[in-house]
Amino acid sequence: MTSSVLVIGARSDIGLAAAHRFATAGYSVQLAARNVAQLEADAADIALRHGVSVTMHELDLLAADTFEAFADSLPVLPQVAICAVGLLGDQVASQSDLAAASLVMRSNYEGPALITGLLAERFEARGSGTLVGISSVAGDRGRASNYVYGSAKAGYTAFLSGLRNRLAKKNVHVLTVLPGFVRTRMTEGMDLPARLIAEPGRVAEAIFAAVLKKRDVIYVKPVWRLVMGVIRSVPERVFKGTQL
Repeated sequence: MTSSVLVIGARSDIGLAAAHRFATAGYSVQLAARNVAQLEADAADIALRHGVSVTMHELDLLAADTFEAFADSLPVLPQVAICAVGLLGDQVASQSDLAAASLVMRSNYEGPALITGLLAERFEARGSGTLVGISSVAGDRGRASNYVYGSAKAGYTAFLSGLRNRLAKKNVHVLTVLPGFVRTRMTEGMDLPARLIAEPGRVAEAIFAAVLKKRDVIYVKPVWRLVMGVIRSVPERVFKGTQL
């Protein structure tokens, strides 16, 4: 039987790179996104380039009442499901605009957690599968520069950790991916240190390798483990005086 991968947030640079990587290995691909029709050319390219089946599925992660119907509509329950949805937002706007903050929180935590949890139930009932959640190093500690986004990612990281703990003996693997800075449309125009930036293809390769090895948590660039370890170790009385 052909293995299959579901990519949620397939219009993102990371999501599309992951779709190509798994297709290269022979996985049939299910692309899910809001306004998924915009992916028609990409879907055709994946199918032609890799010789695999590709289907497209409309999904809005802010509309939880549609999740059950979405899952029911999939041609097959995939072996691997990747949630690559994220919204950086604007920290300054989120500080004073409740709607802006809510959108960031729901896009990075509520929606991803709910769809991952729904798929977890179905994977558990089947007795197999791998769930991949793309979180962020921003969730490792709240910082003045992005704490609304970071708090939502921290919530998703904790959700994935709890889910992994719950499903450890159910033959369902849960992988948490912490990419750090990635050269995508979301970070375009930002002045970022070159040593800390990963390309979408590298993130996709790291995800694929971690799925095969059944890793639990990965920092795509190992230097981030050190960087965030240092940041987490700073005492709060000192940290609160910084402007990170």
